[in-house]
Amino acid sequence: MTLKFYNSLTRKKEAFAPIHEGHVNMYVCGPTVYDHPHIGHAKSYVSFDVIVRYLRYLGYKVRYVQNITDVGHLTDNADTGEDKILKRAQRERLEPAELVEIYTRSYFEDMDALNNVRPNISPRAKAHIPEQIELVERLIEKGYAYVSNSSVYFDVNKFKEYGKLSGRKQEELEAGARIEINPEKKNPSDFALWKKAEPAHIMRWNSPWGEGFPGWHLECSAMSMKYLGQTLDIHGGGLENTFPHHECEIAQSEAATDLPFVRYWIHNNMVTVNGQKMGKSLGNFITLKDAFKKYHPLTIRFFILTTHYRSPLDFSDEALDAANRGLERLHNTITNLRERLHQTKEGSTSGDIYEKLEHYKKTFLEAMDEDINTPSAIAVLFDLSKEVNSLLNSSQAINKKCLEDIDKLYQELGGDILGIIEPKPKPLATTFSFGWQVEDKTPDDIMKVLIDTRNELRKTKQWQLSDFIRNKLSEIGITLDDKSDGTTWKKIK
Repeated sequence: MTLKFYNSLTRKKEAFAPIHEGHVNMYVCGPTVYDHPHIGHAKSYVSFDVIVRYLRYLGYKVRYVQNITDVGHLTDNADTGEDKILKRAQRERLEPAELVEIYTRSYFEDMDALNNVRPNISPRAKAHIPEQIELVERLIEKGYAYVSNSSVYFDVNKFKEYGKLSGRKQEELEAGARIEINPEKKNPSDFALWKKAEPAHIMRWNSPWGEGFPGWHLECSAMSMKYLGQTLDIHGGGLENTFPHHECEIAQSEAATDLPFVRYWIHNNMVTVNGQKMGKSLGNFITLKDAFKKYHPLTIRFFILTTHYRSPLDFSDEALDAANRGLERLHNTITNLRERLHQTKEGSTSGDIYEKLEHYKKTFLEAMDEDINTPSAIAVLFDLSKEVNSLLNSSQAINKKCLEDIDKLYQELGGDILGIIEPKPKPLATTFSFGWQVEDKTPDDIMKVLIDTRNELRKTKQWQLSDFIRNKLSEIGITLDDKSDGTTWKKIK
């Protein structure tokens, strides 16, 4: 099998072949850091995290760049409105740089919790103003951009392929742009490369055209080409950014270099909440920090991967509860496997188990090669688990090496590639009826607290309460065994 991606530029699946053999340069549009990350961010960055993981699994050396937008992203995602960061900073009475630090830290906290690998480089837009000014100067010199009232605009009529990614024709673009006419522009669909800073605008830099700030589209071109070269292997982002953001990136980059900007454009689809598009105005906007109060981050990661990255993802409590149950079943099988592994010293195993393991691995990788089909790959893990449970529950003796190889396969497929299995899986957050959670604690940690509490009650002859603990544990299938050297527990299957 050959790895294939759906290329948004050509609108078809294509076999992946990087520019330089064995090396992949990949850029993904990062967050605009003016608020806490939300479920939509999780959908996007988990999807691209798995792509990076799989490329590395296949042996590629991946340079993964994901920017931080800390200036220039206006409220209407185009050339008008307030800067999103500046607007939020004024509302919270913070310096814009202070706000950026708060939400950048929040972003990485949440991405780490989701088990996303960190990008190799996370460039900030404000730290690359010189590169952006240089790119604008080059576009002016080549006749693709013009200065108007101390702002600089890209002349889309000069770039004949404008619209090739989104499929929008120039006539349609101009018709849509007539809703609001900007007298500074030659054509309504021209877009800003550099914006003049009005007197009240705090974030501003000196430039050949006066004090101003860069356009949102310009930032990604300047930073991606600085670290990855003039032609990228992969550029990723949300489907909603296809136009105008990515369309404008292509125009300004290719106009400046006379080279193709990106070989493979990969876009993830959006998140809905109970069937509705997620949005603050609809009151269904869900931050990851709020979601983590109810669901373990790995449950959310697993939930995202049960849907193909190019398909919409509908977020609901029912769907998350189902995902939580599914991931627990998977983790329980691995826990049982590892418990058996610790107890096993020798034994024989039927040879056909290795043939079956090879089949599951092959089927899993075939799913991943087919445009990163994580739902099918996860289905393979559940088929594998059925096989493993059958083996563990049989009377057949199993040798240690066989159990080790099964564990290694789980870690390879579910851990290294999908990121949903840890070397020693921690239990998913235990949610009690009054709402608080115990996270990152093993069953042994929790049971030790209960056993120690019960022992203290027995010492003070509070038999009724100590029996209450034993009976409640028995109701959920846990038995206690009191011995002279202490109390042990086990889960009844």
